[in-house]
Amino acid sequence: MAAKAEKKEGILETVKTVLWALVIAGVFRTLFFQPFWIPSGSMKDTLLIGDFLFVNKMAYGYSRHSCPFSMCPISGRILGSEPQRGDVIVFRHPVNGTDFIKRLIGLPGDTVQMRDGALWLNGAPVPTAPVEPFIEIKAPQGPQRLTPRCANEPVGLGGDCIKARALESLPGADEAHPILDIGTSQTDTTPVFTVPEGQYFFMGDNRDNSRDSRVPRSVGGVGFVPYENLIGRADRVIFSSAGSRMLFFWTWRMDRFFEKIV
Repeated sequence: MAAKAEKKEGILETVKTVLWALVIAGVFRTLFFQPFWIPSGSMKDTLLIGDFLFVNKMAYGYSRHSCPFSMCPISGRILGSEPQRGDVIVFRHPVNGTDFIKRLIGLPGDTVQMRDGALWLNGAPVPTAPVEPFIEIKAPQGPQRLTPRCANEPVGLGGDCIKARALESLPGADEAHPILDIGTSQTDTTPVFTVPEGQYFFMGDNRDNSRDSRVPRSVGGVGFVPYENLIGRADRVIFSSAGSRMLFFWTWRMDRFFEKIV
């Protein structure tokens, strides 16, 4: 009987330990840092498919979207601070409820427009400087096996997939960031968007491969993003894998480990 009691007590202790571990992990994820995998190429080459990062949830305070399934009992935002133009931010999609990651381009009151592939902000063109092109192998990438689009099409599998690259300097941002150009797209020229109060305008760095605030929600885009939908700021890549599985160590991109996100 004593042995059975000890065994039962041991099982209960194990269950309690697991439950406490889950609670601590949940609190850490909700209040401090949320893990995030990069599933698509919309932020190349700032972020690559297979990059893994922790999202700083303290950066902008907390809303109901800070909890899994948007379950935080919070109205509006608490302990909030304003994001900075140029921040790379994870936010909750205003319609479909998934988490997106894009770069903050337009603040409340800003006007944003694309003219023939060039970004105009508050009536002035944003400065850019051409740099060496971005080159990657044309091959299926990540668990979804997405094949990259190339500016030098047609390109066979295994060939060099080339995209024009430039450094863009947003006003007020700490550093210039890279943007890619694949070719002509429907989002190269847009109407003038005026960002409403309490909302933000986001774009992907891979400009011709991103359904962002330039695309209306009615056709699968993001539109303007409310302040309460911001989840946190992406500051640094922690780990990166080019393969379809994280455990495929021969596909790890060691040069991207702990890389600062600009």
